[in-house]
Amino acid sequence: MSIIAAIAIAANFFTLAPFETSARAGTRIDLAEERAAIRQFQMADQKLQDIGFRLAHHNAGFCERVVPSVGLQLQDLASYGQPEIARVALELAGDFAVQTAARGSPAYYSGAFEMNREIARIGRVDPNAWDADDRLDWQRLTRAHDHVERLLAERGRVAVDFADGSRVELKPVPVCATRFELASDSGRAVADGERVVIGMKFKGFRYDEARFAGVVAHELAHNVLGHREWLDRNGRSVRNIRMTEREADRLMPWLMANAGYDPQAAVDFMTSWGPWNDGWIFRGPTHDGWDERAEFIGGEIPVIRDLIAVEGRADWSAYFRREIDPDARQEH
Repeated sequence: MSIIAAIAIAANFFTLAPFETSARAGTRIDLAEERAAIRQFQMADQKLQDIGFRLAHHNAGFCERVVPSVGLQLQDLASYGQPEIARVALELAGDFAVQTAARGSPAYYSGAFEMNREIARIGRVDPNAWDADDRLDWQRLTRAHDHVERLLAERGRVAVDFADGSRVELKPVPVCATRFELASDSGRAVADGERVVIGMKFKGFRYDEARFAGVVAHELAHNVLGHREWLDRNGRSVRNIRMTEREADRLMPWLMANAGYDPQAAVDFMTSWGPWNDGWIFRGPTHDGWDERAEFIGGEIPVIRDLIAVEGRADWSAYFRREIDPDARQEH
């Protein structure tokens, strides 16, 4: 689970209902309702993680910044608003458990990382023993994910011990350096150079996977093209932002094609979303009109198909035409 996801669950999911009594929580709760709320959030997160991992892994050969990954997301009860209610609902003794194992990842293929399976140790460390606040403590969850990444980088593997006494060791695969996070209280999609964050209220969640992959690819494009850092150096003028947004649009079908999606789905996303949404990424002078954006995206597809036919891949690091000079540095 992501930092934002943890806060979102804490803020929105654990409301009391007088249907069932929990001795641990000391209050009456509707466990079925709580479990359904958690499940709804986790399934949305699973969809995002599946797509994110697929895009990041299959484009790793072209990214400047690459990290090892096993496709595993954790959850920590300390990050919930009412951890004891969550503990009863999920039937956990400790605090740490599996949140998601991204489809196609080493964690997924191991078959061991079922959602909500309790975790006792990561490597030689028991994250349950780390100090944490009583509630809404997302820092400990971040620390656990950082610990996994550090083990993978330093040792080329990570061992996970489960509460039932079993152990699984995973070896990573390379991915473009980005974490994917879900927020429940937002309908926006953003990238900050390190993360892609998509709100659970984002209407694209109802689209089929290929079209939803379009928006994930757009945000990932911002990160892999270094737009945050470039704008920090060169300023956030309307012109500069517009150029980075156009680049992210145009790179969408490249990222998707390498991940096995039909690049036409990037156009389909824009034409499905654009006419009915004048907010989010479609508003203001920093973005082209949705129809222009669809045209720019579609213009990349013949190049992509030709490259795949000849080389078997769409190497955007070599063939993608930039709108900006990535090495430019404007003094402020």
